[in-house]
Amino acid sequence: MLCSSFSISRLAIPAVSVLITFLAYSSQYLFLYIEPAPLTKDELLKFNALVACIWICYYRACTVDPGRIPKDWKLPGKGDEEAARESSTDVASRQRWCRRCEALKPPRAHHCRTCKRCIPKMDHHCPWTSNCVSHFTFPHFIRFLFYAVVSMSYLQYFLYVRASIIWKNRDLPSYLGPSLAQLGHLFSLIVINSLTLFALSILLIRTIWSLGGNVTTIESWEIERHKTLLRRARHFGGYLEGPDGIKVRIKKQEFPYDIGIWGNIKAGMGGSSNIMSWFWPFAATPDRSTGLEFEVNGFEDPGLLWPPPDPDRIPRVARPIDAEKAFTVRQQYSSAQEEIEAFRRRQMEDMQRRHGGSELQRRKSFHERYTESGSMEDEQTFEAESDRGSSSGEGEEGWRNSEGERLADFGVDEEAEFYDEDDIPLSKLIERRK
Repeated sequence: MLCSSFSISRLAIPAVSVLITFLAYSSQYLFLYIEPAPLTKDELLKFNALVACIWICYYRACTVDPGRIPKDWKLPGKGDEEAARESSTDVASRQRWCRRCEALKPPRAHHCRTCKRCIPKMDHHCPWTSNCVSHFTFPHFIRFLFYAVVSMSYLQYFLYVRASIIWKNRDLPSYLGPSLAQLGHLFSLIVINSLTLFALSILLIRTIWSLGGNVTTIESWEIERHKTLLRRARHFGGYLEGPDGIKVRIKKQEFPYDIGIWGNIKAGMGGSSNIMSWFWPFAATPDRSTGLEFEVNGFEDPGLLWPPPDPDRIPRVARPIDAEKAFTVRQQYSSAQEEIEAFRRRQMEDMQRRHGGSELQRRKSFHERYTESGSMEDEQTFEAESDRGSSSGEGEEGWRNSEGERLADFGVDEEAEFYDEDDIPLSKLIERRK
């Protein structure tokens, strides 16, 4: 579901449309010619009403704008310069600056590599709708899943009744039953409908579970990542090593947006407390002025942000240049080759300072760092974590949750989320000051 292949995304909407058409309409044609009889008028009305709801909700899930961050957005209650400075230097306020959009990023927003912008309360980028599931599209998405599961369950009942009659009459002459083509058609409907119903039922249950906890798919990943860091930090006195050797305090932090089941469902369904509107296919999209600030449960200090501190997801701190150690005279080299090598070494060090490490320079994974340094007290404790995490050279952005998923599997631009989030450019600070 969460893969984001460009070729699949181009064919996704036509494929889903063909699937709906095949299951919904070819089945009704088949029922005209096999026992027990065509659908009754009441059955036709109910079934086609459910199919119409599928089309409406799917269309809206595909076409509704998932939202964007206003260019003038800033942290509430703070001036532009102060907000920008805090977002670039404070560990608790990290991940506020998006290098791709070159703008501040609200809570729960992530940069989608497909949509090419930051999406408010991004859940994931769904290739089957070619759209992001976000604060604005989530109600349409879950309604689509609901009506798809209900209508396919209804269709499954129709198919079961007709298959049971054919099985009951299996000993009768073949000319008294359906033709071979009709049997093949019925078999195809049963197999495709059963598999699709099974997959969408699991997806609907997981989506409803997330709705009840007010947790997005990305935040579920972050919660599991936080638990992993807590287990690691227990072996090192509650601290883990961050960029440039700094120590980052890792302590348990409660998820702030779980405000009770009723409040969670209401917030996820556009803020409406009208239960009937939750199921109405033409229900309004959440107001465009929302999606930038969210109610919190107050279990943690208001200054703490989600996700919690992660040593591999905080920006590197620019170090001041020591004037006494700077070159004051031209350096002498024994050969041209030595001078070239020295220049390349300084160039690599400069790139490391400026960008926090390129693909080839990034820090190794947690497991590899502490294995090499000899400071791992119990290597077996982290063996499973390393197997689930990154491969050599990928660093912690390769970490996977218990289901084997990375942030990239949800459509998130990992380059904008990990390692090399530079400080906010000085030009931006000057612009905001003006």
